[in-house]
Amino acid sequence: MLEDIIGERKQKLEKWRAFADPYPPRVKKTVGIGTLAENFSRFEKTRKRISTAGRVMSVRDQGNIIFADIRDESGRMQGVLSKKETKQFSAIKGSLDVGDFISISGILFKTKKGERSILAKEALIIAKSLRPIPKEWFGLEDVETKLRKRYLDSILNPDVKDLFRKKGLFWRTVREFLADEGFLEVENPVLESVPGGAEAEPFVTHHNALDEDFYLRISLELPLKKMLVGGFEKVFELGRIFRNEGIDREHLQDYTQMEVYWAYADYHDMMKLTERLYKKIVRNVCGGMKSKREGVTIDWGKKWKTYEYFDLFKKYAGLDLRTASLDALRKKADDLNLVSEKGAGRGRLVDLIYKKTVRPHLQEPSFLVNPPVEIEPLAKRIPGDPLRVERFQIMAAGTELGKGFSELNDPMDQRKRFEEQAALREHGDKEAQMMNEDFVEALEYGMPPAGGFGMSERVFAVLMDLPIRETVYFPLMRRNSKS
Repeated sequence: MLEDIIGERKQKLEKWRAFADPYPPRVKKTVGIGTLAENFSRFEKTRKRISTAGRVMSVRDQGNIIFADIRDESGRMQGVLSKKETKQFSAIKGSLDVGDFISISGILFKTKKGERSILAKEALIIAKSLRPIPKEWFGLEDVETKLRKRYLDSILNPDVKDLFRKKGLFWRTVREFLADEGFLEVENPVLESVPGGAEAEPFVTHHNALDEDFYLRISLELPLKKMLVGGFEKVFELGRIFRNEGIDREHLQDYTQMEVYWAYADYHDMMKLTERLYKKIVRNVCGGMKSKREGVTIDWGKKWKTYEYFDLFKKYAGLDLRTASLDALRKKADDLNLVSEKGAGRGRLVDLIYKKTVRPHLQEPSFLVNPPVEIEPLAKRIPGDPLRVERFQIMAAGTELGKGFSELNDPMDQRKRFEEQAALREHGDKEAQMMNEDFVEALEYGMPPAGGFGMSERVFAVLMDLPIRETVYFPLMRRNSKS
């Protein structure tokens, strides 16, 4: 069936090719269809000839006249091609299919039924579609097919295009906000000799020219902090990072992240900055200060509450992190049927238990602060309390939507924590951080006190109430041998 349709369209292609190039290198489009629709009365009155172009979404051939529904990114309008008025009518009749792109030059008018239309004086096929639009033949209901062939989904579903317009606005808001606050946007390499800045298993690739293996970065953090060493005071980067971990509603292997670093600031300064940032994002993207996630309304406009990590852990997990032993944490993890990596240390167990017991309770936007030092190797300890670090997480909808802290700038403390992480890695924890001598050396030259923060496109997915991979136009998927 499909092969027959493609074969028939190829015949139409050759018919049109004998008349004109079916894939011309340029096209005359002086105005978008949306502009024509918005200013229809003015264009109709002036009888000014206009040129536009778009995809044909329906065709009704009534002999000496053809009605075609034409759509571009800005809107839709009916095109009317007639034997009497359209120069290329004889050639285009019998060649035009749903899915083709055409250009039309003509005047605006209303049909007898009052349909706003373009009367074509000239019409050309400018890109012949050889495959039928799915809706016409077999639909596009399967989620896997939608994600694998997202371009088809966005042809049929205007909401998809609107989603990605909002995503563009999401990141533009972040950029403009930080630029207005005096932060400089920078770029750093994706390939690293030693991955760092997060606890995640990296991807490995080989550099042929250098004949050496490198890692795809798992974070933006360490190069940006080295820029603070180099004298920059307010920097941020927005780019892709890569983590070789599982797929679920909130995780991808490659995704966009933003990290920002501010010299002479601390995590309290970053909390104030990020609350203002998120509120501006929500206002711009959602059109108000509320969003929904799995049926729960989230009000971003209120003053955010601050919760102590140790207090909520004791409340919901039933353990005091100041006294709980490693064995007690392991028993709690077992009781909760949590699977931990071989050789998982105290920090990993605490994090697993927290995600199961504490995190689901944090639905309204809030800050979760001051966790145990074992789960944050790059944050400063709280003065007078070496068990905790100056870190905050932005929480909402039962998940983490950003993390920041007062950056550790003591090279001796940093070396010790890297060594502890490296030991965990040697015992089987693939996500533990590696020793990074280059970063420690940079700290030894001196890095000013600073606050840092990172967020990813998970924030956008939560605002849209969608699994994160549905907010990526082309998410990474298992290879489809049939495509």
